[in-house]
Amino acid sequence: MRWQDYIVSTPDTLHGAPRFRDTRIPVSLVLDNLAAGATAEELHNDYPTLPPDAVRAALAYAADLARDRIVPLTA
Repeated sequence: MRWQDYIVSTPDTLHGAPRFRDTRIPVSLVLDNLAAGATAEELHNDYPTLPPDAVRAALAYAADLARDRIVPLTA
């Protein structure tokens, strides 16, 4: 899966926050909901314009960020 096919960032929409192509749904919304325990089916029910592969794309995007950035964790 190439998350780049699903996720875009443009300065004129959502102040440049990463979002799903052809929507105003930020990637962070999907990741936050997944972290809170929501299922892909629940997300698609709550956000009907969410692309079918959005959850997989969001996870692939997050995986790339995790590889490229070091975020300090507290004990």
